[in-house]
Amino acid sequence: MLVGMNTQSLVPIGVGIVMVGMIIIIIGSLLSANSGGNSKVAVGGVIGFIPFGFGNDKGMVIAMIVISVVFALIFYFSNFLR
Repeated sequence: MLVGMNTQSLVPIGVGIVMVGMIIIIIGSLLSANSGGNSKVAVGGVIGFIPFGFGNDKGMVIAMIVISVVFALIFYFSNFLR
């Protein structure tokens, strides 16, 4: 349980973070549209206990898998903090 924070206030905070992220993505895509260079992308996640990642740059894929493992461990160990 979060101490000192109303859990109902977390939903607007989460929505706000998602909106800010979408705005940053749109601005970044508009600014890089003129560069014409090659773009690199990587996507990752965790299904069950298995982290996965794919993309067109090996370094970014490895970084995405490491980030996915870190988030999976945080999620796993957050159950023990109750």
